[in-house]
Amino acid sequence: MKSAIHNLTEGKIFPTLLRLALPLMGTSFLQMAYTLMAMSWVGRLGTTSHPEIATKAEAVVGGIGMLLWLTASVAYLAMIGSEVAIGQSIGAKKMKRAAIYASHSTTTAIGLGVVWVFILVVFAKPILSFFILEEDIVADAALYLRILAICLPFQFLSYNFTGMYNGAGRSIIPFRNNAAGLVLNMILDPILIFTMDMGLYGAAVGTTISQLFVFGLFLYQIKWGNRILGNFSFLIKPKLIYLKRIFFLGTPVSVMNSLYAIINMNLARVAYMHGGHLGSIAQTTGGQIEAVTWNTSQGFSTALSAFVAQNYAANKLERGKKAYNYTIRVMLTLGIIVSICFILFGGQIFGIIIPEENAMKAGAQYLFVMGLVQVFMMFELTTQGMFNGIGRTVEPAVISITFNALRIPLAYFLASEMGITGVWWAIAISTICKGIILPTWFAIVYRRISKKKPKIS
Repeated sequence: MKSAIHNLTEGKIFPTLLRLALPLMGTSFLQMAYTLMAMSWVGRLGTTSHPEIATKAEAVVGGIGMLLWLTASVAYLAMIGSEVAIGQSIGAKKMKRAAIYASHSTTTAIGLGVVWVFILVVFAKPILSFFILEEDIVADAALYLRILAICLPFQFLSYNFTGMYNGAGRSIIPFRNNAAGLVLNMILDPILIFTMDMGLYGAAVGTTISQLFVFGLFLYQIKWGNRILGNFSFLIKPKLIYLKRIFFLGTPVSVMNSLYAIINMNLARVAYMHGGHLGSIAQTTGGQIEAVTWNTSQGFSTALSAFVAQNYAANKLERGKKAYNYTIRVMLTLGIIVSICFILFGGQIFGIIIPEENAMKAGAQYLFVMGLVQVFMMFELTTQGMFNGIGRTVEPAVISITFNALRIPLAYFLASEMGITGVWWAIAISTICKGIILPTWFAIVYRRISKKKPKIS
């Protein structure tokens, strides 16, 4: 078991944080790449004489991408719960308790996965109709979603295992597994879509096979490989005291991200009302491109969460604060670079995914506005990691939910005045507010807790 655990309470701070964060960033990018790659291949289904084939197929993948975002947000409940609970248990040198939390989070992931897939399969068409897409697009998307449903319960478990490895300081394992899955997906997509003439549905089949492969890798490593946390059981009769801790830590983050996804689904609806399917594509595909900074920030945020969880439990919170300061400097530099690229080269960047003139123009407008607020988004996400690490997942959830919810009325108002661009400005304004308020709130909280001894249950 010792070889499977990485002690984050010792050693140089920044190199340790970087070794933890880089695989996490890579994992986030790889998970994003599944949807982007599907969009890229599907975007080439149409011909120059029938570009509508590609744009409609993109609308299908874009809508499904939003639902997969919501799916991942639900899976965060078990993932964050296991990451923080296991990380704090390891920091407090309570290894048996860490294994108990692993069993409880895995049981939780299984239950959530089964229930969620049932909802998606039964209510696929009503859910997809929310996007106000044409009837034929909804029908295609419903079948696409039902194909993906085969792998989604196993994807819930993969997310949970990722949280366990992150909490143990072994973020390189999820990165390797997802990288292997993406390579397989890269091979399968063009074969299934074009060579086997499965078209749009080939992308769904390729993703399903790849995600099942990723789960298989996790299963082998946990049961027969490094056996992280020993031979813990996957499915148990949970005890309330541990289950409550998993839900206490994971629910705020899961609800926050789920509502964020739902809010963005509403914004996609507004975008469609004011910009047609091009407006919807601009947001869904543009959001995937914007995920360059989102995933980078999320990688450091998750690294901070694991790093701070162990150090907070070991009564070494100052190490976590120094790691946060290092991260803010890195985020500021990267945010400025990405902002310049989005503002000056938005159309060209968008064209890498969808090489269609009208779509590129719509995407360039979206990326221009988002380029103005990238730094604020990175500050918000990085600070979330600090809150999660000390077990205070409620505060960032409250701030995120409040200002994300304000996007909807603000989008309706600004869109009525400015057209489709008003929707993008609604997103930008709320991002600025979150990027200022959350770091300020953490500074206040840190002063209060820095002199107290942590209570780890």
